[in-house]
Amino acid sequence: MERTEPPLTERTGEYWRSGADGRLRIARCQACGWYLHPPLPLCPKCRGRDVRFEPVSGRGHVYSWTINRYRWNPGMEPPYVLAQVELVEQPGLMILTNIVGCEPEAVTVGMPVSVAFERAGEAWIPVFSA
Repeated sequence: MERTEPPLTERTGEYWRSGADGRLRIARCQACGWYLHPPLPLCPKCRGRDVRFEPVSGRGHVYSWTINRYRWNPGMEPPYVLAQVELVEQPGLMILTNIVGCEPEAVTVGMPVSVAFERAGEAWIPVFSA
């Protein structure tokens, strides 16, 4: 799949570039330890302002998914799986992503997955495989 490079903003740039070394990084409040995704400048749990990106395990499970059978993006050939993956680090810590490396019909809720990355310009897009 040829990916479109996402906007690399001040708030999200570190997330998109973090896969260059094969590690997924998620914003985390330094005051209370709560992970924030998508990244926010202020922790919704404790209102802390010291939010930094930290490496996570890259493991999770499929929380929900759908098979896209239409061509919405010129670089993404259907069918492909669009899924919410819940990371093991924190209940409710979700990433909207693609499931790769298996047939779309083989994806199931609860399926364990791990992160991989696909390059898009300066960004490394996190995708997950079984």
